Amino acid sequence: MGNIISLHNDLASKTYEHSPYEFFRIYDPKRRDIHKAEVRDRLLHHALHRKLYPFFDRRFISDSFSCRLGKGTHKAMDRFRSFAYKASQNHTKTVWVLKCDIRKFFASIDQEVLIGILDERIPDKNTVGLLSKVIKSFSSVKKGIGLPLGNLTSQLLVNVYMNEFDQFVKHKLKAKYYIRYADDFIIISRDKEWLIGLLPPIKEFLSSKLKLQLHPRKISIKTIASGVDYLGWVTFPDHRVLRTATKKRMFRGIRQKQGKAETVQSYLGLISHGNAKKLESLIKQRKDDMLQYTA
Repeated sequence: MGNIISLHNDLASKTYEHSPYEFFRIYDPKRRDIHKAEVRDRLLHHALHRKLYPFFDRRFISDSFSCRLGKGTHKAMDRFRSFAYKASQNHTKTVWVLKCDIRKFFASIDQEVLIGILDERIPDKNTVGLLSKVIKSFSSVKKGIGLPLGNLTSQLLVNVYMNEFDQFVKHKLKAKYYIRYADDFIIISRDKEWLIGLLPPIKEFLSSKLKLQLHPRKISIKTIASGVDYLGWVTFPDHRVLRTATKKRMFRGIRQKQGKAETVQSYLGLISHGNAKKLESLIKQRKDDMLQYTA
């Protein structure tokens, strides 16, 4: 209650200032730096998100799948399969997939660019002012750059930021089969040369408008037939299999949790979205082995 009263008074008097963050690091599996806000600040984050999410969500393209109600990785993978089916005319034509992601995405968001986008879209300037305080409460490599992974508002704000790119790809580049999940995106086409030709305008837009760079080692153009690694799954024309690194991490998790039922069930739920009968049997066997060992 003290946090609520304190926050209310600061907002009413327009003297609100964001508190410092608590820093910690996780590995899932790659290293991620998390910055956790204090309770009173998280109350404001939730209030802002609750009001702004429906306002912005209806402005996003349907094929943006990260941190949105009714979306997620599995819906993105289903859309990928549907697009591949349509683009290849029921897998009778060769299709190519341009796959890219953005280098140090959260740590590279330009705060002034983001605030400028919000100022154009949100008519209430008090709300923009509050968002500016939240945005400027953090910096990564230097002042004015980056968003904290730990903030609920960050999930919405990166979608607002990347919606500028989504609109460019859909309406300027005329990419019919485009999917984005956070900073990972793919474009599908039967024309490989057209996909290659998209890279210069994509790089130019990201650099000039959003101050972002593509990760140079994570740009690929492959056929569906050769298997496309996207969002933890390798997709082929008629099936998809779990990425090798994900499988190894899964078995490591089962070993660390000593075959606990809830851990195994979560992994079985994950692999149910692909072709993984053999893997399902291996997981169940590993669970039984761990339970016998601990007994």
